[in-house]
Amino acid sequence: MRFLLLSLLTWSVALAGLSKHIASYDIQATLNHKTHTITGNETLTWVNDSPDTVSTLQFHLYMNAFRNTKSTFFTESGGQLRGDQFKGDEWGWIEVKKMRLASGADVTKAIRFIHPDDNNAEDRTVIEVALPQAVKPGETIQVAIDFETKMPMVFARTGFRKDFYLVGQWFPKIGVWETAGFRYSTQGAWNCHQFHANSEFFANFGRYDVQLTVPSEMVIGATGEQTKRVENVSNKTTTYGFHQEDVTDFAWTVQPNYIRVERMFEAAKETTAKEIAYEAKLGGVPEEDVRLSDVKMIVLMQPEHAEQIERTFHATRAALKHFGLWYGRYPYKTITVVDPPYGAGGAGGMEYPTFITAGTSWKLPPGSRGLEEVTVHEFGHQFWMQLVATNEFEESPMDEGLNTYSTTLIMDKVYGGIGQLPITLFGMNVWDWLHLPGISDLSLDRAAFLMSPADDDLLRKSWQYYDSQSYGVNSYMRMGVTLDTLERIVGHDTMARLMRTYHTRYRFRHPTARDFAKVASEVSGQNLDWFFNQFFFGNRLLDYRIGEVTSEQRRTPMGRFEKGGTFQITTRKDARKADDANDENKAFRKEYLGTVKIQRHGDAVAPVEIVIRFKDGSVEKRQWDGEYRWVKYTFVRSSEIESVDIDPAKKYRLDVSFANNSWVSKYQVEVSTHWSANVLFWLQNLMLILTSVA
Repeated sequence: MRFLLLSLLTWSVALAGLSKHIASYDIQATLNHKTHTITGNETLTWVNDSPDTVSTLQFHLYMNAFRNTKSTFFTESGGQLRGDQFKGDEWGWIEVKKMRLASGADVTKAIRFIHPDDNNAEDRTVIEVALPQAVKPGETIQVAIDFETKMPMVFARTGFRKDFYLVGQWFPKIGVWETAGFRYSTQGAWNCHQFHANSEFFANFGRYDVQLTVPSEMVIGATGEQTKRVENVSNKTTTYGFHQEDVTDFAWTVQPNYIRVERMFEAAKETTAKEIAYEAKLGGVPEEDVRLSDVKMIVLMQPEHAEQIERTFHATRAALKHFGLWYGRYPYKTITVVDPPYGAGGAGGMEYPTFITAGTSWKLPPGSRGLEEVTVHEFGHQFWMQLVATNEFEESPMDEGLNTYSTTLIMDKVYGGIGQLPITLFGMNVWDWLHLPGISDLSLDRAAFLMSPADDDLLRKSWQYYDSQSYGVNSYMRMGVTLDTLERIVGHDTMARLMRTYHTRYRFRHPTARDFAKVASEVSGQNLDWFFNQFFFGNRLLDYRIGEVTSEQRRTPMGRFEKGGTFQITTRKDARKADDANDENKAFRKEYLGTVKIQRHGDAVAPVEIVIRFKDGSVEKRQWDGEYRWVKYTFVRSSEIESVDIDPAKKYRLDVSFANNSWVSKYQVEVSTHWSANVLFWLQNLMLILTSVA
């Protein structure tokens, strides 16, 4: 009963949009456009919400990843990210000028650089500060920090280009204290990873009050709601105030020529009573918990992309609606969508609380839905990165992968897939010429997964994957395919309840993949350990294939037989004569011995359905546990085997080859179509990897 009450309390708090404010920030900062520097001071309020006595503080200084080529980020990435190369000499860094406690103690000299993830003494993205007096359980400490940040030329999520700024990971940010039993921790310790090439972020929830002073010609967008605007006539600057609670970070942008447009997402107009009733019944929750809230949508668009403003709003509405209906209402009052300018593509496709960057081009090909997909995807991070605050350093698929799966559902539902690829030949649109349908995101995800299915386990610390491709495939596509497979195993309705339960239960918390697995078994009513142990926490390859199929007509037996108490020998000549007579007798009922052998080539074991069809229209179905390496089925029928299919419903999207899952007695047009589609998916996958998003 106590557990039930605690669960209900957690659920109700989550739906109300509340979090424990562990790390809150009051920041004042000024942008110097000439030097591309930000001078700031912050007051951090940190609550020791643990039973541990904490004697040090650890902070991220993310911007030092761009300090020089010896940083861990540059060492791992070679100065490039997602195909975007760092060029020139506009390096970025952050310096802590002074650090004081509310007691008045100056702890600046107690700062030391640490490198908890590697032995790179040159990396300066994490600092540790020894405190003169430890923070006891339940106590609060305030730290005042003066800092200066130099923005790099944008190429990896943050930076500037000409008069455009995307300012992310720009201030000293405290790590997460993990007490024993929290996530995977066995003892109290700081979780404060370095900035890696293949990683994103992890932080506690809190309140942000931020004052930003920028040149007055700049148009601004930021996390949260704007609370003030003051014109500083003397120096031609403007000071903006922003406030947001229950978030894990703060980012902002400025540029003088943004086209700023606002629209309201009006929940009563965007959703119908029928939709709300359906989702409430499906999720097993009251209708009130399914109803959405109004949200101010803010789009900051480049002038040359003005014709795409309404498309951006449409995609944002679709995301607000369906993420909200499926998983729980978006609890914030604003969402800002930023369109970076040409040459600043490294700032595109990124997510921060209530603030995302999308990306487009000056003229999108007809039928392309790339703009819509990146907008829906980046908004989705508000649910899996922000509200369910996964540790992206250590379990990136629990954000990126869940978001890939969710994005696929929305794109297929609202747009019928991601549309056409921009492929032309001799000036012709190849897509139209071939009369091809829109592309399913799932098809692209599966094609990408097939490129490197065996390199790594699905879940690893982000910097420990084989390479950046393996990180990307596992974090995004493979996890999306894995979740689609899970849906096909438990059923659509159960999967919908599973996802909603996981999100609402862990909203404003920091769950793990183990928590997701527990929810899956609980909601489905099945023990799914076999699935998660093989495909989440390991890398078992699934590959069932047709081994051999034969259908042989049963002929007259030869040899010595007992009949009526006497023995009789049927010679080969006798048998041949009898067979010839039977062949000429149209009334004779032929019999065939059919044999089907199925092999398990991969090391994954999963129950699988096998369907055998005969030429007379009859069907035999078998369920194989897959435990041994192969199984054989035999049939004596009056008809030959026409076809054999393993997993005909394609439940196991993780099967590394569908091509060997089917057998037919003669060539069919569908086989040719299947192979053509496979070739197309490989081409699609190549383009997807070259244009992947966060």
